[in-house]
Amino acid sequence: MAKERLWNSLEVGKVIKGKVKSITNFGAFVDLGGVDGLLHIADMSWRKISHPSEVVAVGDEVQVKILSFDRERGKISLGLKQMVPDPWQEIEKKYPIGTAVKGKVVNVQNYGIFLEIEKGIEGLVHISEVSWTKRFINLAEIFAIGDVVEAKVIGIDIKERKISLSIKQLEKDPWQDIENVLSIGSKVRGKIIGFGEGCAYVELESGFEGVIYNEDISWTKRTVKVYEFFKKAHTYEFKVLGLDKANRRVILGVKQLTPDPWPQILEKYPIGKVIEAEVVKKANFGIFVKLEENLEGLIFAGEIDKELAESLKPQDKVRVKIIKVEPRTAKIGLSAKI
Repeated sequence: MAKERLWNSLEVGKVIKGKVKSITNFGAFVDLGGVDGLLHIADMSWRKISHPSEVVAVGDEVQVKILSFDRERGKISLGLKQMVPDPWQEIEKKYPIGTAVKGKVVNVQNYGIFLEIEKGIEGLVHISEVSWTKRFINLAEIFAIGDVVEAKVIGIDIKERKISLSIKQLEKDPWQDIENVLSIGSKVRGKIIGFGEGCAYVELESGFEGVIYNEDISWTKRTVKVYEFFKKAHTYEFKVLGLDKANRRVILGVKQLTPDPWPQILEKYPIGKVIEAEVVKKANFGIFVKLEENLEGLIFAGEIDKELAESLKPQDKVRVKIIKVEPRTAKIGLSAKI
């Protein structure tokens, strides 16, 4: 009888009381008085939620709105968010592009942080919108749930119910005036924060990001690699070689901290000169030898007798003749056929 009265009283849009009976991943079942209705997760809140338990718990008494019902199939669809106006309807008027807002951090992901700027309304600060100068950021080290953060509204998508926010755009882009902070040829200090293909990334003390390539490590060691020369999180001194505004990077060098030794090398090791060198290591194409500290040469495979090549081992001495000097590629070619 009670069920009959309930079904007869149902109207779309009517507000009705009920008690949460059970919770599933897709919603909650509400006891309306002998008849259960489904409160789907999509109808619980105007904001995005990942599980119904974020809004309701078993035993909660709720006021919900009848969205639809099918007496023959015994189904009733309920709405909780429909009990209040949709806050997104006025969002563009309330938060026009360029507005500065304050919000509470409610979620921290690798790609960005979500700020709740009012109840039911969240915006995303993408990781690229956190800092003008730092790309390698661990957001979890900077932000915590509950932090209050100021940001600027840079985009609104009503259809997708998304607000794009920016922290960095609250301030002027420092790259616009980087020449006032850094100059080409100046010495700077910075910390190694990562490695790329043939390069290392540096966080300069000024806050800007720098990059140093393999070829700018040593004047004489052509094959040296950044990951061999530098240690992550260690601080080093560099020289500013260039300001790449397009890619927002300061081009750095280490070898440029000292004068180019190749004019002296050319003078000291002219073509045809015979010297004694120390074997460093063997390769299929020849033998590397040390001419002096931080200076190596290569005895080409075709420029040494097979028996002699096989007999040599590291730290052995061998007499060689200079046959090629290439400062551009940091190569010195040698012959043991004197």
